[in-house]
Amino acid sequence: MTHITSMLETYPKDLGGVDREKLAECIAACFECAQTCTACADACLSEDMVAELTKCIRTNLDCADICATTGSILSRHTGYDANVTKAVLEACAAACKACADECEQHAGMHEHCRICAEACRRCEKACQELISSLN
Repeated sequence: MTHITSMLETYPKDLGGVDREKLAECIAACFECAQTCTACADACLSEDMVAELTKCIRTNLDCADICATTGSILSRHTGYDANVTKAVLEACAAACKACADECEQHAGMHEHCRICAEACRRCEKACQELISSLN
């Protein structure tokens, strides 16, 4: 059991029918993706061909910020607003798709980009699955 799951289980109010397993998976995927994207951006900055990775770095940093914010919003349940949650999840899925697409272009040359693309795809999928469960 993760701390994410433990915190969801100890929340004193009803979560309103939200699938706790999908919610926990999405929170974990968001925070993991944020860390991975931050590390990938940093690794890109250390590459000799850093100028060619400018878009990748920008996309990584945008994705990291959006994923961290999404993970935080999903961790708060008091005063829940389904419309805001859905919009944030959609933005996160879009950022993850964009970042994965960009990193995949560099994955053959940079292992950190391959790993980052995988984390982004996982987070994109987790966001989409949570959105589907909210409808």
